[in-house]
Amino acid sequence: MGREQHLGNAAKVLAEALAKSRHSIRSEFHAPDRQFEGCFTTYYQLELDVAGDGVVEDFLQPEWANLRFFGGSRPACELEDYSLSDTRFVVSGPSSRACQFSVGSCRMWGIGLLPLGWARLIDQDAYDYSNTLIDGARHQAFAKFDQLSDLLCNPDAAQDEQLEAINRTMEKLMRPNRDEDKIVRVHHELVNGDHLAVGTMADACAMSIRTLERVCRRYFGFTPKRLMRRQRFTRSLTTYMLHRGALWTEAMDEEYHDQAQFTREFTEFMTMTPSKYARLEHPFLASFIEARARIWGSAAQALDQPLQGDPAAD
Repeated sequence: MGREQHLGNAAKVLAEALAKSRHSIRSEFHAPDRQFEGCFTTYYQLELDVAGDGVVEDFLQPEWANLRFFGGSRPACELEDYSLSDTRFVVSGPSSRACQFSVGSCRMWGIGLLPLGWARLIDQDAYDYSNTLIDGARHQAFAKFDQLSDLLCNPDAAQDEQLEAINRTMEKLMRPNRDEDKIVRVHHELVNGDHLAVGTMADACAMSIRTLERVCRRYFGFTPKRLMRRQRFTRSLTTYMLHRGALWTEAMDEEYHDQAQFTREFTEFMTMTPSKYARLEHPFLASFIEARARIWGSAAQALDQPLQGDPAAD
């Protein structure tokens, strides 16, 4: 076989691979200003190019609240009883269920709100917005962020200008909250603690169970017990996604009693069994988790630290 034929075969294989994938994804993660430490997971920018009029379909894992601004194709998404489409400014509340979506070629800016960010920016109980999808431009609690839509949804706008606008807007809208110390303590124990009972987590946070439940409902969106379960599940899912070809038994968090318990938890959070999830393609989530872990150091929003260092040491 001659060199030209070898090259021709290689080009054919590459073309077939590109035709099969039919999409490319590029992710960038930007650290918010230091004045916002603990308020945001990250500012993240995603460029999705899909061949022709095609779309990418996938499931987002449970996460914190997010503000997402789309230029180009707009997503169709479903989360529990909510569905949303043809919306350029999409708000999702804190979630404990998978969000199914499909979207074509687009440029997206995302802003993930940690519980401290929710406390400073949203004057509503996070619990009331758990597992919701909202047209941000049309909702009283989020319409104030719509001032960013024209710029962030403009694919020709300069990135530096967009980042500056985000920081300027957040600085203008933020207000201090009297529960900030409690929020950071709870968040730190949620991410770094090894708690299996609400009582032990409350003790570690130096607060009563009743206070812990109030803080979690108001700023985190769920009960302490559900947050601990979500944390355990997220660790397992990201481990599986980062180790392609791994078995679920290898990715399961050690706090699960057995595979049957893990399967029940997985089905509740992702609305399908682990085996069904493994059979599906995950063109968006696999790429995003890998890029986030490599560039940002944390594979998922729920695994992000609330602050640099240990607040208990202050």
